[in-house]
Amino acid sequence: MNKLEDWKNRLKKGHMLSVICVLLIVVAILGIILYQKQREYRQASENSYNMAFYELVDYVQNVETYLAKSLISSTPEHGAETLTHLWREANLAQAYLSRLPIESQELENTEKFLNQVSDYSYTLSRKNIYNEKLSSDDLNNLKELHTYSVDLENTLNQLSEDLNSGRFEWDELTKKGTVALAKQVDNISKESFSNLEENFHEYSGLIYDGAYSEHLTSGEPKGLTGEDLDENQAKQIAEEFVGKNNIKEINNLGYSENATIPVYDFSIINNSEQTINISISKKGGHIVYMNSNREVQSEIISQEEAGKKGKEFLESKGFKNMKETYYLKQEGIVTINYAYVQDNVIMYPDLIKVKVALDNGEVLGIETTGFLNNHTTRDLNKVKISKEEAKKDLNKDLEIIAEGLAVIPTEWKSEILCYEFKGKVQDKEFLVYINAENGREEDILIITNTPNGTLTT
Repeated sequence: MNKLEDWKNRLKKGHMLSVICVLLIVVAILGIILYQKQREYRQASENSYNMAFYELVDYVQNVETYLAKSLISSTPEHGAETLTHLWREANLAQAYLSRLPIESQELENTEKFLNQVSDYSYTLSRKNIYNEKLSSDDLNNLKELHTYSVDLENTLNQLSEDLNSGRFEWDELTKKGTVALAKQVDNISKESFSNLEENFHEYSGLIYDGAYSEHLTSGEPKGLTGEDLDENQAKQIAEEFVGKNNIKEINNLGYSENATIPVYDFSIINNSEQTINISISKKGGHIVYMNSNREVQSEIISQEEAGKKGKEFLESKGFKNMKETYYLKQEGIVTINYAYVQDNVIMYPDLIKVKVALDNGEVLGIETTGFLNNHTTRDLNKVKISKEEAKKDLNKDLEIIAEGLAVIPTEWKSEILCYEFKGKVQDKEFLVYINAENGREEDILIITNTPNGTLTT
């Protein structure tokens, strides 16, 4: 009997050892598979980064070439063609630069330089298209850009040699960062990618009256005034904005430092058990965002009444001279855009969005980012042509319904003072913007009127 039990115990032990061996083999196989997958992934990443880097080198070389050509172009026609090529190549260089595994702040000036080249070349190409020759200031700016493009090209070429010779790998750069890599590998051309930024240590950006002027690229919100506040001060402002008597509970959600406008965030439960999220700017304690989650089951008040309610709300919160522009209605709530008006001129960049409930006119939300980023007093003495002169080049079939002056934003973060003409051609409504300084047609928008709102495209 003892021998039988001993045999059974040995059998169990043997079975356990077999199971353990099988598990170890499975684990080893899985480990090998995972290692191979990781190696394949690293290789794929290396290949992707290599491709992006070599494309960046090619496009920066093209940027330098077209900048050189733009300096000697003698006719507006050829200049427009050269500058259009330059704009395209600089855009593509930016795209491939963004694909490299490098923190954006480490290449901030390099990225800014390519932005400047792209937008400045586009602005000058428009000059040439209108048969204007480049001024001496324009040419001096292009010379400065060309000088920096040569420095950038030389540094990238050296880095290309380092990459080809195996002096560094993208995987190491991803793991340890630019500075750590530069310290680890002494032979990488003057601290590797850090040298790219050294090229621009004296480069402060172009100063010119157009897209990407330095005061525009600085990114400082013009309407954000006042001193910095701490969280408790911001909390008091949030309570006052919602109304202390309407607050059951308020919770701090923290500080959003990396937001477009740094804010303190709060969550409020009101007396009706509804949640209200609100954000207060650290600088000046301005309302940046507020939104209530209340559902609206019916539509009782009209769009016109909602527009008045929204404007009254803005005035009560200190936002004066706001004019309703366009709106969108969804699920019993209308979101209305209000633009600031200075001396009867509409300032479209200074935009505030307000959400109004159509059951009782309650304001459920507000977003002021556009206003806080752009609001300032503008110089409106740039009008050089009359309204009648601006009308001369309008389509003869455009039946004008309304007209006036407006400041419109551009995609390059600049602004243009224009005559705004609202009109109809057949069944379509249009907005046409004519530059008030030189009479150029700056933009055309189609107005779409639907049961849910008025939009532009």
